[in-house]
Amino acid sequence: MTSPLFRPGAALLLAAAGCAAPLAAQAGAEHPRDLAVRAVERTAPIALDGRLDEAAWASPAPATGFTQQDPREGRPATQRTEVRFAYDAEALYVGARMYDSLGAAGVRTRLVRRDQDPESDWLQLVFDTFHDHSGRTLFQVNPSGVRYDAGQATPSADPSWDPVWEAATAVDSLGWTAELRIPFSQLRFSRDVEQTWGVQVWRYVQRLNETSMWSFWGKNEAGGPARFGHLEGIRVERRPRGLEVLPYTVARASYVAPTQPGSPFQDAAAYNLRAGADVRALLGSSVTLSATLNPDFGQVEVDPATVNLSAFETFFEERRPFFVEGSGLFSFGGLSCFTCSNANGMSLFYSRRIGRRPQGGFPGQPAYWDVPESTDILGAAKLTGRFRSGWQVGVLNAVTGREEAGLVYGDGAPGIRREVEPLSNYFVGRVRRTMRGGDAIVGGMVTSVARSFAYDSLARQLPEHAEAAGVDWTLTWAKRAYELRGNFAVSQASGDPAAILRLQRSSARYFQRPDRGAGSNGLFSDRLDTLATSLRGYGGYLRLARQAGLWQWEGQVNFRSPGFEVNDLAFLSRADWIWLQGNLRRRWTTPNSLYRFFQVTAGAQREQNYDGDVTDGQVHLSTYLQLPNYWETSLYMHARPEMDADRFTRGGAVVRKVPELYLSPSLNTDPRRKVVVSTNPWAEWTEDGARSYRVNLDLRVKPVSNVSASFGPAFTHDENTSQYVGRWSDPTATHFLGDRVVFSDLEQNTLSLDTRLAVTFTPTLSLELFAQPFVSSGEYAGFKEYAAPRTMRRTAYDADQLRAVRDAAGRDSVYLLDPDRDPATPGFSFGNPDFNLRSLRGNAVLRWEYRPGSTLFLVWQQNRSGGERFGDFRFGRDATGVFRTHPDNVFVVKATYWIGR
Repeated sequence: MTSPLFRPGAALLLAAAGCAAPLAAQAGAEHPRDLAVRAVERTAPIALDGRLDEAAWASPAPATGFTQQDPREGRPATQRTEVRFAYDAEALYVGARMYDSLGAAGVRTRLVRRDQDPESDWLQLVFDTFHDHSGRTLFQVNPSGVRYDAGQATPSADPSWDPVWEAATAVDSLGWTAELRIPFSQLRFSRDVEQTWGVQVWRYVQRLNETSMWSFWGKNEAGGPARFGHLEGIRVERRPRGLEVLPYTVARASYVAPTQPGSPFQDAAAYNLRAGADVRALLGSSVTLSATLNPDFGQVEVDPATVNLSAFETFFEERRPFFVEGSGLFSFGGLSCFTCSNANGMSLFYSRRIGRRPQGGFPGQPAYWDVPESTDILGAAKLTGRFRSGWQVGVLNAVTGREEAGLVYGDGAPGIRREVEPLSNYFVGRVRRTMRGGDAIVGGMVTSVARSFAYDSLARQLPEHAEAAGVDWTLTWAKRAYELRGNFAVSQASGDPAAILRLQRSSARYFQRPDRGAGSNGLFSDRLDTLATSLRGYGGYLRLARQAGLWQWEGQVNFRSPGFEVNDLAFLSRADWIWLQGNLRRRWTTPNSLYRFFQVTAGAQREQNYDGDVTDGQVHLSTYLQLPNYWETSLYMHARPEMDADRFTRGGAVVRKVPELYLSPSLNTDPRRKVVVSTNPWAEWTEDGARSYRVNLDLRVKPVSNVSASFGPAFTHDENTSQYVGRWSDPTATHFLGDRVVFSDLEQNTLSLDTRLAVTFTPTLSLELFAQPFVSSGEYAGFKEYAAPRTMRRTAYDADQLRAVRDAAGRDSVYLLDPDRDPATPGFSFGNPDFNLRSLRGNAVLRWEYRPGSTLFLVWQQNRSGGERFGDFRFGRDATGVFRTHPDNVFVVKATYWIGR
């Protein structure tokens, strides 16, 4: 999206910056080269109070003449805006006057935490500091002085960037005013003394839902830095040193109920104190070195509760500040589509792999064990740079320490230590170059993980080395109406044959599948080899699209070879697939009495594995409609035919999955109101009678300008007639290639309530509360197996084949299975898989930026979790059961102090 089309929010803020996205519209004429504003050297003091009454603001000529992009595209802005620029040896100053025809009564403002959606009037400045028509550095402020920033000098305007800068605002009888002071030490730009930057200025007037811009482009045009105006006249005689030190101290108190009664490793209370520092230094004019000593990677936000019954890992977002900041540069291989599902972009770097919970196992079943929650990060450093030639460079290296688990194998037995995570080095290198005024971007990335094992047992579980390398590109032409983007990567993991065999047999590829094709044993691996000491593979993506104009289209191919493996430093759910997709879209952007914006997208997709089995396919339709009252509604639906399922049996033969129909509408009310309601339910029907649905409601209430509360109840009912239970080798199962794979019907009910309360006292002081009660139950019944490979037909076990053993409470605890009804042949047993899980996760975070760049955090986290071995769902019993679970409490006090020069 190259312009704000829908509503203010995080996405709109980046859209206003001119960031590329699939909804970019057709390009118009290049912007006039003479649209410029001049910065004047400051000769008088500027008191940063938000009032433009200093003599220094009398000299600069203002940027004026703003044009609406919404709601009346191309017409002059209804409210006058004047923006002036000044500078001195240390910083750039911005003075802005936002007139309002209603005076102070017309100004809409709210107090929120920095970098949050302001849901108010705002002024935004976007700089192309290298003036290469591609980079963006964004600063924004609202009438309450709430700051938002993103950058820096990157095509995507990374919102994780948090520079140290100041802003002050004031509301008066003419509207509102703002003063900004942006130190040159926080910016990256060329070595020239005389500076010329690209600049775009946006203003949003909430009561009118009016978005206006200084250098105009239309909603059906491709904008961005190539269409910016110019900021001239800045002289930088002396480069800033750009040295920043951020020492920190953390005090932590944990009150956690022991999970192993009598364990010598667990205490009901634990206390610790630690200190460290982050260092950031400017090397030369545009290269930054960031390092961390004894880093604190504790999270002040908690991951949401989930129940994962699949064979694949759950993805959680990175929240640790060191890795979040500047993460945009290290991104690689994103997926872009108008409408698609079950699609995965290329991933070569997932920072949560660094410092994760130790992966190694230990023999037998100890009576007590103590495994660290995370791996200690001994040190980490990043080197990032952005050059006038268009090159961006990023290098990250981290070293994690060796971790051991404490084990006791019997009462009174001496404890032993066993290595569960080796000493490891993680390396990421990234280069990217912007050319042809932003019409071409090419890049490359390499990653490496090297481990040093102290015990052979761990070397048999994890690869000793894992490397990956890739290239990516984006090409646009015809004034950016057309785009060709793609990437290609290769991977290699090497180590002990047992570790490589684990990778081959993992859920990402299932090389052990008995009906798998012969494959090859050449450069890239795609079949089971018990003696292999390496695993190699490749993956890629290619998309060709017309992403501008009223009619748009796209076609793309995405693939991962069976041997592709990058999970040591990236996120890969599965390999062995080739995905094809195409879409056609029509947009109506001229408002009328029925709508403000309307679009329809239709398309299809298909997926197969490298054996030629068609494992996914669908036709789909989606619509989006913005009504005249700024409500939004959408509808998505798809239909899937009968297809192959190469993952259902988790390493067994391919079976067939039943046709399905999926439908999901949504509705969002006007976000400017004090009460905002949204919902996005869905329903799914399968041919064999399974019915699943989800109903939810997101209610946001803004009673006063500095308080916001949201309530998000959701209930999901899932029915599955082919839920995997277990797989065993069985010579009597000749109908299924020697495997006995048990499935069942599953009825799962999940109830959650996401609750948030945010109170912002000042732009630098805020309190946020979060709580998520969560209950999920699953009841298994109708145990069965497939009658043969590559069929949908299933055979249910009768009473002679399957017998339940009850526990003292009268519940089924163990199932005994004799599928051939022959006492002479071995049978099988498995535990009752029914579950009833309950949790309550919450935290309270007080943030105070007590001086620029320095922050105090007071954090309280509470977690209640438990479960029962029954699968029925009862609202009263399960909801109150959440609060009967023993709470675990963690209290954290963290203080940082920014030192910069």
